[in-house]
Amino acid sequence: MPAESAVRPGPAVRSEVFDRFAGALRDALGEAGAAPAVTVAPLGVQDAYALTGAATGDAVPVHLYGRQVLIGPWPARDGSAGCGTCLARRWQGVRSVSLREGLELGSATLPVGDWPYGTPFAATAVAALVAGITGAGPGPGPYPRVHLLDLDAMTVRSHPLVPDPECPACGAPRPDTAEAAALTLRPAPAYRPGVFRVRRVEDHRLPEDAFVNPHWGALGSSVICDVASTTTSATVGCFSTRSGDYLRETFWGGHADTYARSRSIGVLEALERYAGMRARARTTRLTASLDELGPDAVDPRETGLYTEEFHTANPRVRPFAPDRRIPWVWGWSLRDDRPRPVPEILAYYHAPGLENRFVQESSNGCASGGSTEEAVYFGLMEVIERDAFLLAWYGQVPLREIDPSTSTRTATRHMVDRLAMYGYRARFFDTRISFPVPVVTACAERFDGSTGRMCFGAGAGLDPESALDSALCEIATDSVNLVGRTLRDEKRLRAMATDFDQVTTLHDHPLSYGIPEMGRHADFLLQQPDPRPPLAVSDLARPGPGTPETSDLREVLLRAVGTVTAAGFDVVVVDQTLPEQRALGLHTVKVLVPGLLPIDFGWSRQRARHMPRMRTTLGPSGLNPAPHPFP
Repeated sequence: MPAESAVRPGPAVRSEVFDRFAGALRDALGEAGAAPAVTVAPLGVQDAYALTGAATGDAVPVHLYGRQVLIGPWPARDGSAGCGTCLARRWQGVRSVSLREGLELGSATLPVGDWPYGTPFAATAVAALVAGITGAGPGPGPYPRVHLLDLDAMTVRSHPLVPDPECPACGAPRPDTAEAAALTLRPAPAYRPGVFRVRRVEDHRLPEDAFVNPHWGALGSSVICDVASTTTSATVGCFSTRSGDYLRETFWGGHADTYARSRSIGVLEALERYAGMRARARTTRLTASLDELGPDAVDPRETGLYTEEFHTANPRVRPFAPDRRIPWVWGWSLRDDRPRPVPEILAYYHAPGLENRFVQESSNGCASGGSTEEAVYFGLMEVIERDAFLLAWYGQVPLREIDPSTSTRTATRHMVDRLAMYGYRARFFDTRISFPVPVVTACAERFDGSTGRMCFGAGAGLDPESALDSALCEIATDSVNLVGRTLRDEKRLRAMATDFDQVTTLHDHPLSYGIPEMGRHADFLLQQPDPRPPLAVSDLARPGPGTPETSDLREVLLRAVGTVTAAGFDVVVVDQTLPEQRALGLHTVKVLVPGLLPIDFGWSRQRARHMPRMRTTLGPSGLNPAPHPFP
């Protein structure tokens, strides 16, 4: 294409300064001898999530924002996703809350003057950069790259761009059908005996700067290293997703022994949460009532519903009814080897359409892995873990303690000693209630019973050492920060201790147990009058095929599924994998076991307390009157 015709108006708002710069860039490209077609558009003048229309074909997108010029991504010759609209959407996703609120909820923007950087030199600089990177070919990794030129500092940065699966220009969501839900389990060898992963975290080779960067990071603008943590090298990040007028912040993080590993684990967790929030990569079309679908469908009454009192106090939340038409997605029954419709709000916990959300599901059962088998295994373990924890807590079951000194892992014993240095006794309890699967409840309790009283965690897995380590990892990070977090919010937390209706969010549950007087609600566990002798960690092991020595995760998973189905439950899997995950060899699923207790956050939303299953495991003290402390 001749340079004279290479610059075309982009889809954004037209202005005189925009036209002038487009013309100057056209001339500069001609002088540089560069031939690529280019579209030019400003950023921050309209809601990128409301853009519609086709991609720019063979043109290279150039976006302008303040002193920054964003160039790319180059059009893919193989037809893969990633375009200028993707970039505009990702860019907007990491803007400040105030800017996003203005763009997404406000009225149209108006220019207050010319763009001060629209100089002939700017056009020359942009043209030179375009010419310099033209024909360079794709960079390493599965995603296209975008370059950013700072016209003030005259620096150039480059990051990969993660294509947006919901992009109206290049996204290609697949139809959600019963046939597409079919799940075939295949051999999945673990990378070494005794683990349940097909590869190490480091072997995923995540392009982390594509997911976390301040310009177009798909999962947030930054990741923070908690350098004050005295136990784990914790990291935390955040991304925001809009639901109506509400901009929801979703936090993610890692809790390993190095910041690099914690960062990688955090990115994997963030991808898992991003995939589990709504059906970004599939087109859902099934809307029906349970009465219409019949027994093949997952019945929300089996997964738990809110009480009549809740709906009376929250009239905007319409209760479920068998004749009410709702959206469904297709899942796969591992028990019956057939597709089953699943209510969309149970498969995706932030599905759009508040009018359809008769319960607020959580990420319980969502898991990722290097294979489908790995992801389903960890999703199922999480469902079993939460069910057991809730049975023990609300049923006030006096669990048998586990002696952590019997762990074969040196790092586990050292972490227990480290917590003791900071005033916390790490205690562990055998929470095998319904299934012969090792489930461990962990509690870090202050020796002196003062502020920062206690925090809890849990872990599950066919290897008891791994289950205990997972539970320990949660309390190791949370406990050393609990005193400070309790003191900063003490007035509000003390109010919760006397009025549980004020426990409304996820963080309220664990933080309220930083108040010393809340400790009495855990006396059934921590102050047993006649405790039994403690177990060794190895006592939780279950011999036979599918033990940690088994190297095939398919065999391990089938053993776990068989344990659950033998008790009369189904295991239903919804594939949530996004295209950007598949490009990295990752898989994400949601696992549901209808009938097991679901975990909820907010005292008025506790479905587990009112389900028939809860009445099967009540201890001698009856139903616990206090909210669960699960983090």
